[in-house]
Amino acid sequence: MSTQAKIENRIKHIQKGLPFSIDSFYEAGSKASVQQSFSRLAKKGAIARVGRGIYCRPKPLKSIPSIKTVASAEDVAHLWARQNRYKLVAQGQEEAYKLGLQTQAPIIKLYWTNGPSREFIVGKQRVKVVRVNSELLSWGKAPEGRLLRALSVFQNYELPAEKLKIAFSRLKISNSEGKKLLCKLTNRFHKNNVLPDLNI
Repeated sequence: MSTQAKIENRIKHIQKGLPFSIDSFYEAGSKASVQQSFSRLAKKGAIARVGRGIYCRPKPLKSIPSIKTVASAEDVAHLWARQNRYKLVAQGQEEAYKLGLQTQAPIIKLYWTNGPSREFIVGKQRVKVVRVNSELLSWGKAPEGRLLRALSVFQNYELPAEKLKIAFSRLKISNSEGKKLLCKLTNRFHKNNVLPDLNI
């Protein structure tokens, strides 16, 4: 089976609209032949380039099949993080908004990482990834991690108990569980000036 045929056979099983990397296809042939195959498929419209070495199968809109969409800038950023085994989490302002600690949503889509800072642009979509202190990435998407990042943006303010109760509710934990969680975070981070004064 030719390199082109191997690649086409694999690509047709990839879900439309999701990004994938050319790196995972180099086993199908020489680097040059794989790149040539991808170039041909892109020219045919079978795949679309959405980043450096990252492609996707265009996905037709259900309402207007003639219009096709590609992977989002966020999807590309997450693929980049998985490929390089970097941590990638929503920034503190985003978590603060989602947990009800502030009412204004961030204007820029931004993620925090332990990898290098960079920007992903797909069409008119733009996602920024910023390297931060690794402590702010602790616990990933668990309640501790989300609350830690949300609270980290209020270093110069004292948060009222009412706001914290809203955050606990959105994290789907009880007030008592929330207080234990806050004590856990405070014991670890307060001396490092990562967290604000908390009205527990």
